[in-house]
Amino acid sequence: MRIDKALVICALFLILLSCSPSPKPKSAQLTNPAPPASSTAQPDKETKPTAEITAPPTLPLPSAIPQEEKKAATMEAQTEEKALTNDKEETASSFEEALSLCQEAQSCWEKGQFDAAIEALDRAYGLLLKTQLPPDSPLTQEKNDLRLLIAQKIQQIHASRLVVVGDNHRTIPLEENKEVLAEIESFKTKERAAFEEAYMRSGLYRHIILEELRRAGLPEELVWLPLIESFYKVKALSRSRALGLWQFIASTGYRFGLKRDRWVDERMDVVKSTQAAVRYLSELHNLFGDWTTALAAYNCGEIRVQNVIRTQHVDYLDNFWDLYRRLPQETARFVPRFIATLLIVNNPEKYGFNLPTPYPPLTWETVTIERPVKLSALAKAIGLDPVELSFLNPELRQDATPNYRYDLKVPVGTGEKIIQAIQNLPQWIPPEPTIHIVKPGETLSAIARKYRITVEALMRLNNIKNPRLLRPGQRLRITG
Repeated sequence: MRIDKALVICALFLILLSCSPSPKPKSAQLTNPAPPASSTAQPDKETKPTAEITAPPTLPLPSAIPQEEKKAATMEAQTEEKALTNDKEETASSFEEALSLCQEAQSCWEKGQFDAAIEALDRAYGLLLKTQLPPDSPLTQEKNDLRLLIAQKIQQIHASRLVVVGDNHRTIPLEENKEVLAEIESFKTKERAAFEEAYMRSGLYRHIILEELRRAGLPEELVWLPLIESFYKVKALSRSRALGLWQFIASTGYRFGLKRDRWVDERMDVVKSTQAAVRYLSELHNLFGDWTTALAAYNCGEIRVQNVIRTQHVDYLDNFWDLYRRLPQETARFVPRFIATLLIVNNPEKYGFNLPTPYPPLTWETVTIERPVKLSALAKAIGLDPVELSFLNPELRQDATPNYRYDLKVPVGTGEKIIQAIQNLPQWIPPEPTIHIVKPGETLSAIARKYRITVEALMRLNNIKNPRLLRPGQRLRITG
């Protein structure tokens, strides 16, 4: 019995020993083994899932930012926004002040206070230099416009200081000196026929020119300027490739809005070229302050005249004749020829002229055409002389309307007929240009005879200045 009791006690002791919790190994305290994939048991609340430990780092969520940091960031953003607003207001204020200074400079200039005008512009430019803008600022364009305005004002004032603006700033002084008398003699003798023919042609266009001059407030005497420039020939072409009534070179024409493409060259458009000439003459007079100097600049360019003025021993000019002999020969003759023309047309008998009756003013009406039509076909359809449409529209390089909307000048009273006739006319397709390759020994005149065109037309098409400088293999455009 004692043995049995002892066995029972030992068994109970072993059972109690096996049920007591065993201590975890140290490695178990340091690692968190993932539960088996098939396990459905919930993970221990104190143990973080493995996915949170191995996921890539992310920016803290707003809720994770301490309140103090959030408040500091908000205050910083508000301060920055306020600073930007203040910068914009300060910049706008600077621009307003700069513009006000430009207006002040204009007022001083008109009063003859040149130093005060320049000082005001210097202050205006100083304000712009202090204004720093980011590249994408909406105020950048305004800053650039102000910079350009200041530069233009400085140039105008500087130029006007080089001349003395007296009574001749509104009128053209008619000085009868030896240079002018020499040009009058030339018009009376070797150029007499050309002068009188030009005087007759002037009747076609003077009413158009006078209207533009009066609208711009310029001297009406300028109506005679095309007599010197082109003898009133709308298609006149000079050696320097100046074209039209007002003799614009291509770049100056483009500068004052004259269009030039395959179809039209508005340097030969009487109305548009006159409007461009009036703008150019106004700009030159504003720059130089007297008409004789402005006219010289019209002939050879304002930069050329300014350079001559700056080389004088004095920093001003009493009038045009102070720089007369230092200008290019053509320009030096241009102004005396213009003054001679004014003297002759104002008092022809005094200078031995009996001027012919001018042609009657050119008149027309316009119709809008939106497709290319040959002028000769259009004229034939309504019984007109083809020359009439070509004469009214000398700017049409192909003697055809362009392939875009175009206002065609037609004889008065023919507009309705033109609109009806054009519906039945085929669309004109300009020919592809013919190209000639120069052979050894060929001359420009021989090539022109071969294709039955003039040497002048061939030179104009190919921008040739010296007809003797042809080279074998050179490609010449014949048409188009």
